[in-house]
Amino acid sequence: MKILVPVKRVVDANVTIRVKPDGSGVELGGVKMAMNPFDAVALEAALRLKEAGMAEEVAVVSVGPSAAAETIRSGLAMGADRGILVATDERVEPLAVAKALKAVMAREEPGLVLMGKQAIDDDSNQTGQMLAALAGWPQATFASKLELDGDRATVTREVDGGLETLSLPLPAVVTVDLRLNEPRYASLPNIMRAKKKPIDEIAAAELGIDLKPRLTVLGIAEPPPRQSGTKVADVAELIDKLKNEASVL
Repeated sequence: MKILVPVKRVVDANVTIRVKPDGSGVELGGVKMAMNPFDAVALEAALRLKEAGMAEEVAVVSVGPSAAAETIRSGLAMGADRGILVATDERVEPLAVAKALKAVMAREEPGLVLMGKQAIDDDSNQTGQMLAALAGWPQATFASKLELDGDRATVTREVDGGLETLSLPLPAVVTVDLRLNEPRYASLPNIMRAKKKPIDEIAAAELGIDLKPRLTVLGIAEPPPRQSGTKVADVAELIDKLKNEASVL
């Protein structure tokens, strides 16, 4: 079985986000980029399934500019077998990404698609669900535990009332939560070997799909600065402020 793992290039989680002066977007110039943390968890799950003998190949795919090849290389250094880049310089939204991934799935014929439940840049949490709907595949979201048994997958996911366990036939789309595992670090030998692993580049135009954005960004602004706290002399003053000044809550 082949496992396909979509990965997204995002601003590193440890970098402080800055909004452009004109409010048109987030400043990306000179900013450290990395693999979306949720996607790294999905890749780790795929690699563990391969190591357990439940998959023969793990392929990582990314939709975006040529710089996204660096993110794919990171996945190859973790242990993925090969990469696929759907190259486009246009801004892509979840629906466009889902369409591109569906086209890649038609070429690759994977038995399982593992992906992060959301990306940390837009928090859309839509691509996995849209992909499953477009492909007509079963889906399970927010997986905190994943097990394969023959041609079926068992997924445990957290819901408001506790834990929910789903059983679904393969092929399927599964989106994962951070609680599923702890992604491995790429060793230096694997980083060197990753440079020789193949990355197939496909121009988005070759897929014959509509990637046109449906949303218009009106503006982006940073949240207001946090107000300073207030010191009180005693408990009586604290209780008085809690009762009469809602702004301190």
